[in-house]
Amino acid sequence: MNIKTATILLLASATGLAACSKKAPETLPPEPVQTAAPAQPVQPGTSAGAVPGTQAHFAGAVGSSTTIYFDTDRYNVDAQDAAALQAQAQYFARYPQITFTIEGHADERGTREYNLALAERRADAAKAYLVSLGVAANRIQVLSYGKERPIALASNESAWAQNRRAASVLIN
Repeated sequence: MNIKTATILLLASATGLAACSKKAPETLPPEPVQTAAPAQPVQPGTSAGAVPGTQAHFAGAVGSSTTIYFDTDRYNVDAQDAAALQAQAQYFARYPQITFTIEGHADERGTREYNLALAERRADAAKAYLVSLGVAANRIQVLSYGKERPIALASNESAWAQNRRAASVLIN
């Protein structure tokens, strides 16, 4: 290819890219208006200021049961996990309009691919248990983070145990 042809192609592609660039809108949308939430009666066992449907309200209602933990290389729901998931199912039965995500996690050991798959199996196991308790499957999304979002950053058994989890997070 000669220099003249290469120059023409370079100019043509630069012109094409410039034509595709986004332009700023002429007017910006209005600022969001803050509205006061209607007063809600406080449910037994919940935080006084938390609004139903928020993560704070959910955590206040089920306590530490928003997260379940797993043994190394396992994704089975044990008796302690079952009790936590039953508390979640009761909450979701009281608030049928709420949708949520179950986030699966793994510790730092193992490959990225292995941990993503294991974390997804953990989240799927929690979802299956909640569905067996009557929570509609279409209300639950499953997400796998593998080892990408650790809670504890140390490299020891205590930290790994905290990172092998499935956490329920409400979708606002």
